[in-house]
Amino acid sequence: MKIMANNLKRQYELYAAEFDQKALDVIHSGWYVLGEEVSSFEREFADWIGSRYCVGLGSGLDALWISFRLLGIGPGDEVIVSSNAYIACVMGITMNGAAPVFVDSDRYNNIDASLIEAAVTPRTKAILAVHLFGQCCDMDEIIRIAEKYDLKVVEDCAQAHGNHWKGKTAGTFGTIGCFSFYPTKGCGAFGDAGAIVTDDEELAQKFRVFRNYGSEKKYYNSVVGTNSRLDELQAGLLRVRLSHMEELNAERNRLAARYSDSVNNPLIQIPQVRPGADSVWHQYVIRCSQREALIRYLNQREIGSIIHYPIPPYLSEAYAYLGIPKGSFPYTEKAADEVLSLPMYNGMTEEEQNAVISALNEFQGFSG
Repeated sequence: MKIMANNLKRQYELYAAEFDQKALDVIHSGWYVLGEEVSSFEREFADWIGSRYCVGLGSGLDALWISFRLLGIGPGDEVIVSSNAYIACVMGITMNGAAPVFVDSDRYNNIDASLIEAAVTPRTKAILAVHLFGQCCDMDEIIRIAEKYDLKVVEDCAQAHGNHWKGKTAGTFGTIGCFSFYPTKGCGAFGDAGAIVTDDEELAQKFRVFRNYGSEKKYYNSVVGTNSRLDELQAGLLRVRLSHMEELNAERNRLAARYSDSVNNPLIQIPQVRPGADSVWHQYVIRCSQREALIRYLNQREIGSIIHYPIPPYLSEAYAYLGIPKGSFPYTEKAADEVLSLPMYNGMTEEEQNAVISALNEFQGFSG
């Protein structure tokens, strides 16, 4: 039995009839860009998150870089971000000419909020809170620091569709919440798609204008914008997915609980959830000091796995110009050497999960 790290077809099959009908409805409508499906999705997603406004965009990266652009953050400014964030988070900062200021991660794989205040300088303009792997950062401390130093807070919720910090939904703490709907995400589209949420009406309108070539009225351009429009087909399919998100997130929590209850190999460290947070388990990320041996062992059993992520952004070739040496963020670098994402997807069968659990518990490391 071959078990994929992520099975997108299985997730489609859960609601295939609804997806198929929605796709046909959109195709037959004759309207494919910025129509009723987009506006309906924006209203429904904002309601689900608990925000006043949602603006659909072309991707999660677009959500990030446009956010910093519209907040007026650029050359000479600094944005604090976790050192283990996905590289797109850092790109959202640097595409505007601003400088990322990295802070080490903690045992929950998110930014160590206790280290943020020491990283604030007169050039700091914002904190980017990246809710990695499906659970929230310590938003109490992040908001406290932001208010003390008059900083903007942007949340990257690409992997956190519907999780909470002390009962409040990710994406509603800061000025802007950024979402990716890439197919692997909890509320995944069937291609690239993204959005922002905000309670600021004026800011939401700026996003609507900016995403459409800087035009509020056709052929009248008030600013130099971009083309980043959530299309009607993706919006329609996202509406189907959104209508099932509570049950989809509940299923992922059941899968995660079963992993946590059943994996008992001392060579494997299971993930922990920060007190005060819950998780939507975008990934179930274990740690193993013998990771390469474990990957080979799982491959022999035809069990897929993924490393999220093997290279911290500041050590990537793309950001070599920052001149940040290896060893600068020890917790992040140790995690990069040890983390491994197990198979985790909606529609995963008990037989498949049993096979993964058995393999993990039978792993004996280098001596096995």
